[in-house]
Formats: sequence, C-alpha cells, structure tokens
Amino acid sequence: MGGLTVSSDMQVFKLPDLGEGLTEAELVNWLVAVGDEVKVDQPIAEVETAKSMVEVPSPYAGTVAELHGQAGETLDVGKPLISIARAGAAAAAPAAAAVSVAPTAVSSGIDASPAVEAAAESYRTEEKAGSGNVLIGYGTPGGATGGRTRPRKASVAVVDLGAVAEPAAEPMMEPVVAGTRIPGKLSAVISPLVRKMARDHGVSLDAIEGSGASGLIMRRDVEAAISAPDAPAAPAVSPSKAEATAAAEGSVDNRTGLAVTARTPVRGVRKAVAANMTRSRSEIPEATVWVDVDATALLEMRAELKKRAPHDTPGLLAFIARFVTAGLKKYPALNTRFETASDGSQEIVGFDGINLGFAAQTDRGLVVPSVRNAHGLSARELDAEIRRLTAVAREGKATPTELGSGTFTLNNYGVFGVDGSAAIINYPEVAMLGVGRIIDKPWVVNGELAVRKVTELTLAFDHRVCDGETAAGFLRYVADAIENPGGALADM
Repeated sequence: MGGLTVSSDMQVFKLPDLGEGLTEAELVNWLVAVGDEVKVDQPIAEVETAKSMVEVPSPYAGTVAELHGQAGETLDVGKPLISIARAGAAAAAPAAAAVSVAPTAVSSGIDASPAVEAAAESYRTEEKAGSGNVLIGYGTPGGATGGRTRPRKASVAVVDLGAVAEPAAEPMMEPVVAGTRIPGKLSAVISPLVRKMARDHGVSLDAIEGSGASGLIMRRDVEAAISAPDAPAAPAVSPSKAEATAAAEGSVDNRTGLAVTARTPVRGVRKAVAANMTRSRSEIPEATVWVDVDATALLEMRAELKKRAPHDTPGLLAFIARFVTAGLKKYPALNTRFETASDGSQEIVGFDGINLGFAAQTDRGLVVPSVRNAHGLSARELDAEIRRLTAVAREGKATPTELGSGTFTLNNYGVFGVDGSAAIINYPEVAMLGVGRIIDKPWVVNGELAVRKVTELTLAFDHRVCDGETAAGFLRYVADAIENPGGALADM
C-alpha cells in the first residue's frame, strides 16, 4: 500500500537578488519572530547592502517557522532567509497523511482524493497572493493573477503507510525577541510592535513580567517599564560593535606589541567603498588640476536672491552643479566611461545626458547619490533634488539606482573645513570635481589688493579619456562661471 502527501506546507523565502551586482547583505534586524503570523508584503527584516538599508517584504502569508540568520550576520543572495508555514498547515497535515491510494493510481494518472486536491487548490490560491523572490523595495503584487495559465499539479509522493509517523505534538512556544528565545518565560509570543517599543526605549524584556495570558508581555507592561524610574535599560550596542569588542578582548598585536582594542568587520557601505576605491586606484591613471576662484560675485548674487525669496533660494552647491552640467556639455569627454572587454579591446563610452553624483557623508559611510538627467534641471530644481537625495541617503533609504547611476561626481569637501583634496575618482566614472571651503583671501581686483571670498576647485580626471587641455578647459569654464555667475546663467 502507498500514500500521498502534499509537500507544500513549508515556504522557504531566499534572500532576493538585490540588483546592481550585489551578492550579499548584512542582516540588521528581524522584524518578526518565530510563531508570528505574517501577511504578504509585510516587512520581515531590515538588511543593509553596499548601497542602502532596506526592509525585505514577505512574499508569503502564514506562520514564521524558522529565521535563517542572526542580527549582524552577512547573508548571501539566494540563501534561505526565512521559512514560513502556510496558515492551517499544522491542522491539515494529519488529514493529508491519512489519505492513501494504491501505487497504480498514481502511475496511471487517476485523480487524487478530494482532501489532497483541496490542499493543492489551497496552495495554488495562496501562491497567487505573492510573487516568490522579490526585488527589495518593490514588494510583491498582492492579488496578482498573471503568470501561470494552467493549474499546477499537486506534488505527490508514494510512501509506505507504516512509515508515516504520528504527527508530533507541537512544542510549547516561548516569548521571542528579535528572533531569539527568552529563557524562563511562559508560552507566549511577544508582538513585534511591543518588541520594537522595548528596543527603541532601551528596555530589557528579560526583566518584565508579562500581564497577559500565559505570561505574555503586553504593550502596557513595556509602557510601565519605560515610565518606571528604575526601569532596567539595555545598552544599545550594535552587533558590529559587540563583535568588535568581543574579538579584541585579550588580544595583542604581534607587530607592535600593543593590546588590540577593537576589530571591526568591513561590511556594507564601507566594504563597497573600499573595493571601489581600490579598483579606481589600480585601474585609472588619474591626474589632477586645480585653480583658486573668486566666489564673491556668486555669494553676492545668492544673497540678493535670498532677500527676494528667503525660502526658495538655491544653495551654493546647486549653482555650482548647474555650472558643472553646462561645462560637461561643452567638454563631454569628462562625462564618459572607459571600458575594457574580455578580449582586451577598449572603448570610451559616451552618454546622452548627465547623471550628476555628489558625495554625501552618512552614519553608514560615504555614499554618492546621483541626480538623474541633471543637465535638464535648473539651479532651483537641482537644489531640491540634492536635498531630497541627501535626506534619503542619510536615512539609509536611497535605492540602488539612486546610488549607482552617476556619470560624474561633485564633491563639496569644503564643508569639512579643508581647501583642497587629491580625490580618488568614483569608479567607473572618469572625473570628479572637488570644491574647497570659501574663505577670505587677499585678491587683486582691477590692479588693487582687496579681500575676496575665495575657494579652490580641484579636478581629478582619467588621463586615458582626455588630455590636460580638456581638463583645464572644463575647470576654467566652471571657475569663470563662479566668478561671473550672472553672465553664465544668462547663457545657459
């Protein structure tokens, strides 16, 4: 005798393809725990890639059965992220196991029993609610009916009824925090919202006695702990810092003989920056030209505009960005990419448009969001987009496209109080313009010495795509526009 079982109760969601050639991501935080009920498109985890920090939505609905990874762990794309049991799978399992047909029924194509067909139909219906492995940030098309045009056949297997064990009793669930169990607690699952509230306020759930059924910690319990003067606080130590401290304890550096205080794993944005800068230095024969610029007229023009429209005046960087896009139209060689094919052949790729990147310092490291089609924007429009992209980059919410599509980079390192820099070109671009701080300097104006507002422009460029004449021409164009902004804007 044989039996039929539908092997579709457990849904394993693998870390999806993040795009832009990224192959791994760091698991920052779980937003669900084992035993939680999840819906299609519900965020289940926060992950940090080399591009940004994003929430991963679930393509499945059901009960969380297993979390494949811990906070701070680096996961490879395509590896299991979470296992989700379909709603009602536990109850349906005994009924499915009890269904039996002769082996000849399977081989001859005889229809399975109504119970198996019902389970298979339930699977097909649920499958339509979400889309397997999804690209982060885009979710799943809930309720979509596209895709398959004919029903999926139920997955069946012939088994010996004698080998079918009685369904094991479901183990008692314990309260869970961020995917880990809390020893000593009764059988209850803490709501993700309650766990998030405790985490945000530094409250340790170990020290809270739950007032709900079976000792469940409720929202009111966490609120009481927050308001209590002697509420136990959990130190907010990031996984990376904890790892660094643990790895460094008791170790001595062999070369220097000094005690090692920290070992910080290179991950996420820092890892991407390191790889990008290394490749830039190893592949690009760069050269640098610079010039001092009298920015007094630009500052005066902006001050006058600010009097007329205090809340709608572009920043200085937006004006310089406008001059840069105009200069790149005049000197397009600096808005290209140098490519080497697998057969060794080389070519310079030009673009019909400018995606202007700008360096932005964030808590996660240096990132370069880019203003797409910047050549078609006014100074005011550039200012608005620069501010928007800076905000989303610092929040860790910039998309891979926003962080990886630039064709030329503008770097305002003057905000750090320095005059100049021998910048490393943002590979695979071929040039970067740096702007230093604006300070008072003696300057000759009409044959007389005067105090003027002066800044330094520095252009690093790939000498393979152009010679010094082109680079100097572009740099002089931007410098002249800064010194005579009214005339420059009138011609643009």
